[in-house]
Amino acid sequence: MNFTAQQIAAFVSGEIIGDAQVEVHDVSPIEDGRPGTLSYVTDAKYLPALAGTAATVVLLTRSLYDASLSCPPTLIIVDNARQAIGTLLQGVSEFLRPRKHGVEQPAFVAEGTTLPDDTYIGAFAYIGKGVKLGKGVQIYPQAYIGDYTTIGDNTVIYSGVKIYDHCTIGRDCIIHSGCVIGADGFGFEPDAQGVNRKIPQIGTVVIEDDVEIGANTTIDRAMMGETRVKKNVKIDNLVQVAHNVQVGESTFLCAQVGIAGSTSLGHHCIMAGQVGVAGHISVADQVICGAQTGVAGSIRQAGQYQGSPAIDAMNWRRSSVVFKHLPELQRELRQLQAKINDQQQ
Repeated sequence: MNFTAQQIAAFVSGEIIGDAQVEVHDVSPIEDGRPGTLSYVTDAKYLPALAGTAATVVLLTRSLYDASLSCPPTLIIVDNARQAIGTLLQGVSEFLRPRKHGVEQPAFVAEGTTLPDDTYIGAFAYIGKGVKLGKGVQIYPQAYIGDYTTIGDNTVIYSGVKIYDHCTIGRDCIIHSGCVIGADGFGFEPDAQGVNRKIPQIGTVVIEDDVEIGANTTIDRAMMGETRVKKNVKIDNLVQVAHNVQVGESTFLCAQVGIAGSTSLGHHCIMAGQVGVAGHISVADQVICGAQTGVAGSIRQAGQYQGSPAIDAMNWRRSSVVFKHLPELQRELRQLQAKINDQQQ
């Protein structure tokens, strides 16, 4: 399906610089732009690529536009090009993946569970007893929804998701394939003979509204009380959230993050890839931890942190510059110490 630059500009409230009637049928990255495609630039470092791209139409963030800018494609000037491309792709996604309705067979829905008229239940899905589903819920094939679980309006549960009993999922959530929500927390205690005995995990998991959870992520139920992921949290693939953890509003957890039990993260935090957070600690609001940071103790002030154990990110960068020179510095120190010893003799 083709769209003109004029149609795109109208959809994203943009201003056209160039030919408003050129058409595109696909999207492409700016550095690999192809004729007939739409791309975008939202960072100054990509402006050199803009000058040579073969893309036909480019969305450009307004703050980057200069009247003297020379480039081959038609430009659509918007306040935020990344946000605009997101709006466009959302429309395309809804066109390519329309919402489904009805119950495919075979699927199991426990007796007494009421399904709203606009619910979708895919083949081989299992819906346990006492489950409450909101309007427009989409449950894809081979998903498992345990007894007495509640799922809010318009939430999408993709294939192969397993949600254990007595969990609560809010409105407008997206849970991707392979997620396990509500499995037992890792709770054991050695007895007098040193045998590890399981501590029953009888709490629950609460996922608030507008949360997205990536593929193969696990969120464990609490031993007592609840594990809670607050609204607008975005979780990447392969993340582990342990029992009784609290994840603050609008926080990002990137791939392979692990958060140990009974830890609390503040709001608007960012845990980059492979960050590990110890248990029974707290992290303040608006904390950013760089990739592979090890958070061994509580962080009480907003800021950027990196390293293991975590320290101020700028301090860590300065330290890492020194670290790679340590063997050389050690040799010089030994030579200096030897010279001092010789002088003393």
